[in-house]
This record gives sequence, structure tokens and C-alpha cells, in this order.
Amino acid sequence: MGPLVVQSDRTLLLEVNHPDAEACRIAIAPFAELERAPEHIHTYRLTPLGLWNARASGHDAEQVVDTLITFSRYPVPSSLLIDVAETMGRYGRLRIEKHPTQGLVLTTSDPPVLTEVTRSAKVKGLLGARIDDETVAVHPSERGNLKQVLLKLGWPAEDLAGYVDGEAHAIALDHAPDDSPAWELRPYQQHAADAFWHGGSGVVVLPCGAGKTIVGAAAMARAQSTTLILVTNTVSARQWRDELLRRTSLTADEIGEYSGARKEIRPVTIATYQVVTTKRDGIHPHLELFDARDWGLVIYDEVHLLPAPVFRMTAHLQARRRLGLTATLVREDGREGDVFSLIGPKRFDAPWKDIEAQGWIAPADCVEVRVTLTPDERMAYALADPDVRYRLAATADSKTQVVLDLVRRHQGAPRLVIGQYVDQLDEIAEALDAPIIKGATTTKRREQLYADFRSGKIDLLVVSKVANFSIDLPTAQVAIQVSGAFGSRQEEAQRLGRLLRPKDGLTARFYAVVARDTVDADFAQHRQRFLAEQGYAYRIADADQLDDDQRHPG
Repeated sequence: MGPLVVQSDRTLLLEVNHPDAEACRIAIAPFAELERAPEHIHTYRLTPLGLWNARASGHDAEQVVDTLITFSRYPVPSSLLIDVAETMGRYGRLRIEKHPTQGLVLTTSDPPVLTEVTRSAKVKGLLGARIDDETVAVHPSERGNLKQVLLKLGWPAEDLAGYVDGEAHAIALDHAPDDSPAWELRPYQQHAADAFWHGGSGVVVLPCGAGKTIVGAAAMARAQSTTLILVTNTVSARQWRDELLRRTSLTADEIGEYSGARKEIRPVTIATYQVVTTKRDGIHPHLELFDARDWGLVIYDEVHLLPAPVFRMTAHLQARRRLGLTATLVREDGREGDVFSLIGPKRFDAPWKDIEAQGWIAPADCVEVRVTLTPDERMAYALADPDVRYRLAATADSKTQVVLDLVRRHQGAPRLVIGQYVDQLDEIAEALDAPIIKGATTTKRREQLYADFRSGKIDLLVVSKVANFSIDLPTAQVAIQVSGAFGSRQEEAQRLGRLLRPKDGLTARFYAVVARDTVDADFAQHRQRFLAEQGYAYRIADADQLDDDQRHPG
């Protein structure tokens, strides 16, 4: 009796407590996408993109079919096995290659497929002359756009055209800089860097706090070339710079910052998505940064946030090695296929709970604290137009008092209060006499407050959504979320991620304060879905029934 139930609708149900469950999970991870991971039964799904990711990473249909049959409790539906084989067989029937005399070409071992796609109106403008029955020329500048279109047509192309080396630049991992304790790449970091390098381009998925920056540094050391790094904000850019100075042979003169404050182009240049996508008179003047040097490697931090203009520019960077780093490939706009075609397939994925079990990230206790609105608040909510109800529920005064109580409950621990609405956060910060970081806070002030928090000079920060991504606060033990960006699963994962740096055996505490019987509760349930998929179960606590000694300890 195997641990897996394989169903004809492409769902896989894994019984967690089965003795072979762990072996099965490892075996299906390369090709099955995890959808839900509650206590006893985990649900996976077979998708074309997941199967093509597996194919791009060297897994063939025979391996997938054998895995399903080996671990399945019941006979696997034959129609599903046929479907898996045929779906995976679509990948690589079309290949992008370098022709000895014709330059870049699209070629096939199945001429009818080539004929089919070349007749598509979406493809015609991307191709040149037909060379023979199996080959057609490709405009070099359209390599990325062609891959995007072919994926949407259901015929993902295998890109074998290779990469330019870019401008050489020596970069080495420095395992003991400035007489600090020696360090080594963690095993999963080494595997991630190796998987990326052998694949050429692609995405590495690691939990927040698992050291994605170190994987980027390892990739740079493998490339030995000029590198463009794209990040979410200026604070993140400076954290990348500091980490590269600590972990590699790079000096300050070799690393440039390209942001709203500075426009430096150096052998390693760290740029923010915001400045790159700034528009003036209908054009993006800073996109020329992509052509400013002969980059050998382009790294996209938080690749799940990649803005559309950067997608478009990335379509022209197909001759450069590209590394995407993220804690989740979930995109609220559904553009995971664009990440696959333009950055590359998923090369490495480590489940959050696996990294936690190895001791590299802290365990977390997630609690949803449900608040009952006062009669006046409930009536105001009932009378409001639907488009303002979420804000009313999310910023209710009843929630604010619960947040203050939770902050006091964990007095002395490094705490973050996180929210979406600045006026609400201003009130909370004033009530707590705590510093606040929001959009209007200068970069210098942000860096100072983050440094004070990391050093222990302060143990309480109120932060808006500007702290969601790429902010390194390893000492944080408690996060209290008072409001979020509607139903964003990305945001929930990133906010929990602020807490997951190892804490010498301590458990992190993540509270989501939610107004019951409102859309706030509906959105909270959706936001929590990604974390549930990763194995983080939320406990429900009623704010009205918290013990007095919990609400006002000491």
C-alpha cells in the first residue's frame, strides 16, 4: 500500500504519516507542484509547466511514470500516464540552436510541429527565412519573445543556443574575510548553485532566511564575469553590497549602485526595479542599463515580483546567463510561464519545512487572532460601499487595541508590527512610542533603524509594506500583522520570512490580526494559503478570550 493516491484529474494525494511518504515526496518534487500541505494529506498537482520544468531539468517521462506507479496505492489511470508522456514529449520537439552558417535557428525533429507554429500569426514576425523542412532562421533579438510565444502555444522550445561569456571579472568566494569565523556554503546552497550553473539559466526557490544572496554569490564565482543584479529597493541593494563585500573577494570600488540616489555602473552593478522601470515621456530611460556593459550574468532577486518592463527587456537578454531567486514562484498575475520562458526553468526548490528540519531556519508558530468589531464598526462596515469595506475592516480601532496588547505580551523580544495602511501604522507607532518605517522614510533613516534593530539598540519597529521584501532582520522573533495587501500570498510568505533566520532553538511567533465576519477574514484565508502549502498551520485565537495574563503580562 503506497503513500500516494494518483487521480485522473491530475491531483496527487500524499499520506504524510505513511512510512514511505518522505521518499515519495522527494521523488515527486521535481515534477509535481505542491498545492496544499495541511496535517495529514498533502495535495500536489501535475501541470504542463511543472512537467516541462522537470523535462528541462533532465527528468524524462519514463522516470515520472515509474515514480507514480511505484508509490501509488491504487492503479494509476492509464489516461493520466499517457497524458504525462505526451505533455513532457512536447518539450524539446522544438529547439533554438546556433547554426554553423545561418546564425540563430529554430529547428525540430518533427517537421509538422514546426509548420504548425510557423503558421501562427504570433510567431511569424519573430522568424526569418525557412532554411529547410526542419529549420527556420530566428531574429537574434527575438529569442526571448519567441520562447514566450511558443510556450503559450503549448510547444515550449529547448534553448540550446548557449550564452556569451560576457566581460571577464575575477570573483571568488571569501570563506574567512577580515579574520571573521570561517564559513562554507551550506549543502543546499551548493546544490542550488550547481543546478543553476549546469542548467545555464533558471530559477532557484529557497525559503526566506535560507541565504539566497549566498547562492547568487556562488553563481557569480562560477561565472567569473561582470554581473548585473536587480533588487526590489535601495535598502536591499545595500544589503546585497554588504553581503558581497563580506562573502566574496569583491571590493567596494568594484560594486556600483544604480538607484534613485546613485547611478554607478561598475563590474558588479546592483540596480533597483523601481529606477529601471521609471518612465519619462512614455519611455524607460534607464533600461539602457541592460546594455551598458557586456554582462556575463544577470541576477533577479525576488523574481516573482519582476515588473512587466523588465520582462520585456529580459526578452532581449537571452544570450546572457540569468538567475532568478525567490521564496515562492507564486505570482498573483499568473505570469509564472513568463518566468519559465524568459529567465529559465526552476532549477532548484527546497521546501521550507525541509530547511527548517535541517536547522537552517527557525520554526514558526502562526496564530490568527480574530477580533469582533464593535456594533458601531460593524454597522459602518455594513453601510459602506463594497470597494471600501476591506479598508474599514482592516483598520478598525478594535484591531489596534489587540495589536498593542500583543506587543506588550512579548515585551523584551525583538518585535515587528507590519501593516498595509500608513495612517493606521502612524497611530500604532504613536501609541507604542515606536519608530516607523514607511514610504516617506528616507533610505538613510531606514538603514539606521534596521541597523539599530539588528544590534538590539531597539527591539520594536512598526513597518509598512516597504519592508516586505529583501530586508534582512535576523534578530526578529515576533511579527504582528495588522493589515495586508488584500489576498496576496506572496506578501504573507515574505512577512513570515522576516522571522525565519535561525534563533538558537527559539520559535518565531507570527500573528495575523483579523476582523471576523468581514472581507478581512476572507482575504486573510487566501493570504495564508501559500504558507499552508508549505506546512505552516495557523492556530485560531479569539481576541476576546485571551487570558488576562496573556494580554497584559508581567
